[in-house]
Amino acid sequence: MKQIYKKKGEVKLSIDNLEDLWYLHRLIDTGDFLKGKTERKISMGEKGKPVKKTIFLQILVEKTSFEGESLRVSGVVEQGPEEVASGSHHSFSLFPGSVFSLEKEKWPSYQLEILKESLKGRVPPLLICVHDREEAYFALVKKQGFEILGNIKGHVEKKREGVQGGDFYKEVVKQLEAYDERFTLRKIIVASPAFFKEDLMKKISGGLKKKILLATCASVGKNGIEEVMKRDETRVALQEDRVAQEMILVEEVLSRISKDEAVSYGLDETKQAVDAGAVEDFLVTDAFIKKSHEEKNFEELDTLMKSVDQGKGHIHIISSDHEGGKKLDGLGGIAGLLRYKSSY
Repeated sequence: MKQIYKKKGEVKLSIDNLEDLWYLHRLIDTGDFLKGKTERKISMGEKGKPVKKTIFLQILVEKTSFEGESLRVSGVVEQGPEEVASGSHHSFSLFPGSVFSLEKEKWPSYQLEILKESLKGRVPPLLICVHDREEAYFALVKKQGFEILGNIKGHVEKKREGVQGGDFYKEVVKQLEAYDERFTLRKIIVASPAFFKEDLMKKISGGLKKKILLATCASVGKNGIEEVMKRDETRVALQEDRVAQEMILVEEVLSRISKDEAVSYGLDETKQAVDAGAVEDFLVTDAFIKKSHEEKNFEELDTLMKSVDQGKGHIHIISSDHEGGKKLDGLGGIAGLLRYKSSY
């Protein structure tokens, strides 16, 4: 993600890749203002047929949600052309290439850290392989789009429809292994029309197999790679590093609870630990944050996080979308890994 400008309470950003959407999901809150160019159907005259136009709007954010390769931000229109009624509802679709401005009445310190991290533009090493029974293409996901690394072709036994000589799949596997060694890949998305990917998987074993996610595409080549780039599997793979880190933190909370070690959970208990200066790692789910906004008591949570920050603690926003976040929500949505065990 790139920052175009920053002024008091407002930043203008451009989205580079799918991982940026993960950061934005945690940056954009209910009550924020989002503005930029967007498409909307506008009625032309009293009896005119509505036509889709690109216009400039500002909305007061109500909610965000993922929709495939985009982040949908919905809210109430605050500013716009006279053809759009103030107070009506509108949704922005944010995706790689989008440019918009986000304004907050006050930026919490933890969100400034999220913003800072998002601007580093790190993309984890991810390879996409699209193939059928006679051709395979390989592409490395880059900060902006992807780079096709190469392709290989095999010989199809025409007399036996649907049968591919074993050597082709062996060549595909050999190429995957070579790219894995070269780039130290974290994940590989293997996609194909029909059942070809399942046939390929029969030829793969060991550590390489553990890195592979399967997806479906309609074609092979650049179009197939572009299709896979838009799929949920790719977004999930780009987010998985973050999920793994979050899972480790939550599991540490659960482990310490089971052993009666230095840990707190639930709002009241964790607040006492923060007040005592005992919290080293402060965990809170995005669902808890959203709920605090909806119930108009986010200021209490924000004060708590500022205290952690001032006490040299670390704040971790845990997604409620994965199993670790769900477990933390089951503990009240908030917890602390403590520097020492205390009875407060």
